[in-house]
Order: sequence, then structure tokens, then C-alpha cells
Amino acid sequence: MHPRNRFRTGYDVPALVASSPALEPFVRTSPRGEDTIDFADPGAVMALNQALLKDAYGLQWSIPRGALCPPVPSRCDYIHYLADLLSGGGAAAIPCGRAVRVLDIGTGANCIYPLIGASEYGWKFVGTDTDKAAVHWARQIVRVNRSVASLIECRLQPDSSKYFAGVVKPGEAFDASMCNPPFHASAEEAAEGSRKKRRNLGLGKSAPALNFGGRPGELWCPGGEVGFIQRLIAESAARPRLCRWFTTLVSKSEHLPRLRQSLKAARVTEIKTIEMAQGQKKSRILAWTFSG
Repeated sequence: MHPRNRFRTGYDVPALVASSPALEPFVRTSPRGEDTIDFADPGAVMALNQALLKDAYGLQWSIPRGALCPPVPSRCDYIHYLADLLSGGGAAAIPCGRAVRVLDIGTGANCIYPLIGASEYGWKFVGTDTDKAAVHWARQIVRVNRSVASLIECRLQPDSSKYFAGVVKPGEAFDASMCNPPFHASAEEAAEGSRKKRRNLGLGKSAPALNFGGRPGELWCPGGEVGFIQRLIAESAARPRLCRWFTTLVSKSEHLPRLRQSLKAARVTEIKTIEMAQGQKKSRILAWTFSG
């Protein structure tokens, strides 16, 4: 976990319950006698996220039924590693304030990256999504959080096959783009991934299918993760000056060789892979630039 991540030392569950009483019904005692929650319970995950965001940032947050419920600590990691990338590696040089502009592709109803990035660093965000209901909900979240409302704009992408065209305004430019692409290539593949997760957690068939929720555009797309990112690379090559750094999460390390080949074919000037880890879960950020 990133050293600046506010959640790197874990959760003080009693303190969270004291500030967010709605979490209390979901608290359980672990085999080691510690307070915890059932991470297979969507209601528990939602309540924990609400408590964490309120405690760390003073944010009010919720999502509609069925929407993707993201793990807050890992989302914070992406923001902090992006800050390192923009600084060139020096903590003292991390750019803060509304002059820093970030484009969040597929912000979803949860709007989690803009909320954290605006709260942590004061960055200005444009969050886009192809789901009209998700954009409406994200705008509502932004509206009620006045401390960051002036820093976040949510836009509807009318063409699900595009990332920038039709949603980026003429003359706009960003310091970075970020994205958490769909992992799977089909609904069937996503369902199998959920079954595997339940088996790994030792859960029975009666457990919720997806403890973090998620809708089709959030969980799967044509070509899965590789197809999504390859299309993103191609569109970035057509607009090389749109972002100083284009970035995306990559869930599977075995996808990196194919993606690096696509980046080289796109004639990028620099590629970076930033490894991240949350407990036993590992992922990475793939970043590229066309700047000299």
C-alpha cells in the first residue's frame, strides 16, 4: 500500500462506528477476536466505504443498487501513485490545487477517483461515463459534497465506443487520464470470476454473487481488459497532446506484454508500469506519454 495512503495501517473499527453508527450492525468478531465486517456482504462493504470516506475526507457517499461498490483503500492507492507520476518521483514536488486537471474515464455512479483526488490534492476532475443514470447519480454525490463540488464535473459520453471524442471539449488538455477498465469479455466470464472469488473465500452458493456489485459496462466489454486498453491506446495516439500522461489499471500481469507491444506500435515516447499491492491482491498502473 502507498505510504501516503490513510488506510495503510488498517481500520479502527470502533472509531469508525463511533463516527458512523450505521456501520455497527455489520461489525463481527474475527477468529482472532478483532472487530471486522463480512466482506461478502454488499451492505457491509457499502457501510464500511461510507464510514471510511466520512472519517478520512468528510464526504457523504452512496451508490444506487447494483452499481459497482469500490474498495476505497485501493482507489486511494491509484490517486497517490498518480501524484508520484506527476511529480516525477519527488514527494516535495507533487502538484496540488485546481491547476492540475485529471480525466477519469468511466467514473461510474460512485465517482470515487474524483472525490478522493479532489479531497487529497485539490485537483480538478472531469469524470465521464456512458451510463446516463450513473452520470446523474455521480452529479448528485458531487453536489452534496460542497468541499469538492467546484472541482468535479461529470459528463455523459454519448458513444460507448469512444473515450475522448464527443466528451472532451475543443482545446481541453489534462495533466493525466485515469481508468479502471472492465476485467471481463462477457457476462459469463464475469459470473465465473465471481464464482471463483466465492470459492477462494470459502463461501457457499447462497452468498451474494458479487459483493462489490457492478453493471455490464463496469464488469465486461468486448475484448475484456486487453481490448478496452488497446482501444484506449489507439485513441490516445490520435490525440497525443490531450494528456501529459495517459494511465490505466491493469488487473493481470500477463496482459502487459501485449499492451506494451500496442504502445510501441503507437510510438509513445515513454512507458511506465507502477506496481501496487493491497494485502495479497496485486495490480498495476500502466502509464504512457507522447511528450518528449
